[in-house]
Amino acid sequence: MKSKQESIFSSKTLTYFLQLSETMNYTQAAQILGITQPALTQQIKKLERTVGARLFYSVGKKLRLTDAGYTMLDATHKIYDILNDAADEIQQSTSATQGDIKIGILASVEDSVFEDFAIQSYRENPDVKISFHMLTRKEIWDRLENNQIDLAIMYLPDESIKNWKPYESKRIISDDLLFIHHDESLSKKKRIKFADLPNKPWATYQNNYYLNHMMRESFKNAMVDMPTSVAQFTTPLQLLRFSKQTGAYTALPNSFYVGQGDFPNTWTARFEPNIRFELAFVFRSGKDKIPRIGHFLAQFDQYLKTKDYLSRLQEIQAENKE
Repeated sequence: MKSKQESIFSSKTLTYFLQLSETMNYTQAAQILGITQPALTQQIKKLERTVGARLFYSVGKKLRLTDAGYTMLDATHKIYDILNDAADEIQQSTSATQGDIKIGILASVEDSVFEDFAIQSYRENPDVKISFHMLTRKEIWDRLENNQIDLAIMYLPDESIKNWKPYESKRIISDDLLFIHHDESLSKKKRIKFADLPNKPWATYQNNYYLNHMMRESFKNAMVDMPTSVAQFTTPLQLLRFSKQTGAYTALPNSFYVGQGDFPNTWTARFEPNIRFELAFVFRSGKDKIPRIGHFLAQFDQYLKTKDYLSRLQEIQAENKE
C-alpha cells in the first residue's frame, strides 16, 4: 500500500496542482499540461482526499484557493526550492568546461550580441552546450522558478516579481526607450514630453511585453492617454519595419536602434521624463557558483571589456547589411 507521501508526490500530482494554482482555470491548465480536463479534475480530487481537505473552491465561475490550498502551495514551493538547491549544490562540483547552459531571453530583446558571444564561447569551450529560448516574462519566471533555465536575459526593474529573495541579477547595459517618428516638424527635438506627442497611430509591443508595460506606466504617470496601437509585434525589428513602411510612431530600445544606421525621413527623440531600464542576467541565488555558469559569466564580462555592448551591436548590424 502506498504511503500518504507517495500518494501526494506521485504521478506529477504537484505539477498539476501548481499549474491549476497558477491559471485558476481547469480547462486552461489541462491544455497547458497536455491532459484532459476530467483527468486533471481526478488528480486534484485525489490530492484533496489524500490531504483530507479541499484545496480549491468556486465563486461563480472563478476558482479560488482555500486556506488548505495556500498551505499546500507554500509547501510545494518549498519542496521545489529544496530540490533546486540540491541540484545546484551537486552541480557545483562539476566541470567549468563541460555540460549544458540553458538561457531564456526576453522575446523583445535584440539577441544578436548574445548569438555572437555564443559562437565565440563554443570555439573556446566546445564541450559546453548553450541553448537559447526566446520567452515571455511569465515563461522566464516560471522556468527560473522550476530550474528549467540557468540564466535569464531580461529587462529590469520588473515589478511583476514581488519576491526577489531567491534571485540575483548582473547588469549588462543601461538602456533608454527612444521615440521613433517620421515627422519633419519634430526632427529637431532631442526630447519630447508625453503631452506633446501628436495624436497619430502607433506600432507597439504586445500588451504583455515588458516595454509595452513601461510605456503604459509612463503615459499614466504623465496623465496622458496611451495612444492608439494599430499593430503589435514581438521584436524590435518588426516594429521598425512597420514604422518605416507606414509612418506609424513606435518606441524602441536605444541599444537596438544604434545598430540600425540612418534611415531617410526617420528621427528619434528621448521621452521626457526619460524611460530608462537595464538589460541584465537574472538567475537563482548561487547559480553563479556552478563552475560552467560562473565561467560563462566571466567570459561574457571579458567579451564586453574587449569591446563594449553597443560597439559590438553596431559591428554585427553592419556585417549583416553587407
